[in-house]
Amino acid sequence: MRLLLDENLPKLLKFDFSDHEIFTVREMQWNGIKNGELLKLMVANSFDALLTFDKNLRYQQNFSKYTLTVFVLTAPINQYAALTKLTPKIKQFLNRGNLPVGPVIISAG
Repeated sequence: MRLLLDENLPKLLKFDFSDHEIFTVREMQWNGIKNGELLKLMVANSFDALLTFDKNLRYQQNFSKYTLTVFVLTAPINQYAALTKLTPKIKQFLNRGNLPVGPVIISAG
């Protein structure tokens, strides 16, 4: 899978997904790009999913226009120690291979 790590996540999280092709927004030089444009760039560059901490993204975008999965990570704090605990749940989706289109809420609960 080709994954994009949003700029609001710690880049260390990238190493949790070394069995996939994963890039940070910074590596793609897409810093500061608004969500709608970011999703268009992802489609144009053959990405499968975005990992983000942005809880509002699911309300701001019309996902019927995109073929992407957006993993919305939910944790008490936006730090690697908390977010890495969500990695197994994300990997369950990735290992299935057929990702759902649109937002998928990933939380510790």
